[in-house]
Amino acid sequence: MEHAEAAARAGVVIRELREIGEFQQVYRLFDEIWHPEPANVPVTVELMAGFTHTGNYVAGAFAGEELVGASVGFLAAGGALHSHVTGAVIGKGVGYALKLHQRDWCRKRGLERITWTFDPLVRRNAHFNLVKLGARPEAYLPEFYGAMADAINEGDASDRLLAVWRVTGEPERKDLLDEAYPVVREAADGGPAVEDGGGHRVVLVGTPRDVERLRRQDAAAARAWRMAVREALGGAMAAGARVSGFTERGEYIVVIN
Repeated sequence: MEHAEAAARAGVVIRELREIGEFQQVYRLFDEIWHPEPANVPVTVELMAGFTHTGNYVAGAFAGEELVGASVGFLAAGGALHSHVTGAVIGKGVGYALKLHQRDWCRKRGLERITWTFDPLVRRNAHFNLVKLGARPEAYLPEFYGAMADAINEGDASDRLLAVWRVTGEPERKDLLDEAYPVVREAADGGPAVEDGGGHRVVLVGTPRDVERLRRQDAAAARAWRMAVREALGGAMAAGARVSGFTERGEYIVVIN
């Protein structure tokens, strides 16, 4: 199994969770990561118990006895697993190992794809999802979660991209950068600079270097990025454009149909 090698490199063991005490550990881990308000927790202990009982996905990554990552998902229409929430210590490869565990779990059950949502402004997540895993965004979802009360998202609109990761097969990897035109890029003041695509078939939609820091230091600039990316990326996708990749500079590669 691919996930076992990735887990070994990360120094963890990944397994499905079935006991209330394990779900409580997941709850505490997610609380440490997001610091949510009580009414805005990612998933409750009771819901995890119900998911496991009905054949859904709840898994944890353990470094010895310590839970350092977890993922919760549920079966969705069309032969898919929707990965509702995944959290892990950053920079140790735990999140990658968890995603490979998810993929192995789906393959055993004949599922075709894994879906999840992520904030299009968080550059490291976009790189992980599109470059490391090879998932592709298939929809832009404005204000998907409504108002969110946690230490990471509070004060910002909850726009999300729906990522789709095919359990079998590889995504298109055609190099389109030679003909790409930047329509959203970082200005000298750290905010977004927006230009018209001018009829170009391939455009680049940039992202802020660190939107979480920007929210704390310059909320107006963070909001400007949100609106610029919503209009450029969300508007293009709503009109039928597809995202074919993500550059090392933090730009979505968008192919206009």
